[in-house]
Amino acid sequence: MSTRNPIGVFDSGYGGLTVLKEIVRKLPQYDYLYLGDSARSPYGNRSFDTVYHYTLQCVKWFFDQGCSLVILACNTASAKALRTIQQNDLPGLAPGNRVLGVIRPTAEIIGTFSETGKVGVLATNGTVASGSYPLEIAKFFPELQVVQEACPMWVPLVENNEQHSKGADYFVKKNLENIFEKGEDIDVILLACTHYPLLREKIEEYLPVGVKLLSQGEIVAGSLADYLQRHPEIENRCSKGGRRSFYTTDSAEDFDNHATVFFGEKVRSEHLDLDVAVK
Repeated sequence: MSTRNPIGVFDSGYGGLTVLKEIVRKLPQYDYLYLGDSARSPYGNRSFDTVYHYTLQCVKWFFDQGCSLVILACNTASAKALRTIQQNDLPGLAPGNRVLGVIRPTAEIIGTFSETGKVGVLATNGTVASGSYPLEIAKFFPELQVVQEACPMWVPLVENNEQHSKGADYFVKKNLENIFEKGEDIDVILLACTHYPLLREKIEEYLPVGVKLLSQGEIVAGSLADYLQRHPEIENRCSKGGRRSFYTTDSAEDFDNHATVFFGEKVRSEHLDLDVAVK
């Protein structure tokens, strides 16, 4: 690992693999190192302090593996931990390294998809409570109205392989009805959780005609490509061998069984004990 400098991709579990899938599709030449903190997931209902400490521990591990660039492919970690890590920790830990999230790239372009000036954000409790999307979107599209809806049952449905079940119908329909009651003129819906693309078919069944549905994988992949082009000092430090490595803090066998669904191809991971690996 010491001779490699992969791009690190982090998530609280499996969901970030939907983002990594699109990143690899657009930028296959780079080496990638993925870590899913499955033993401590989900992050969505945890406190800001807890998410920050968990995320920082994982970022330190990535740096120890030679990653100059780490992508937090987790909306909750991006909402609750990214800014503090960037401003308070990075200057002391590794001032030449970078940690990026998934919220800002989405916020930078979401307004271009809306004609009514009203967009909906479907996310976990933690992401909604953080207010990160309305805050970030307002920086780029101050006139855009953002309506949020927390969907706490969607992640458990996906992780229990129930995304095609009648239970999924019930909760998807319920949450979509809720968000359109709050904003009748919404014409763009953002899936602001990396698990939610696996519910896309169900969501589209209950989505009003003409409403655009956005997931983050392609947006983040495009933003990363642009970032690397604009920052050669980071890009030159990223190794290019087309290799991918996967780690999980929980059972590797269980992770691999779930990961294949999210990543779209077979995954072979290794178990990581963070308490031993990060001191």
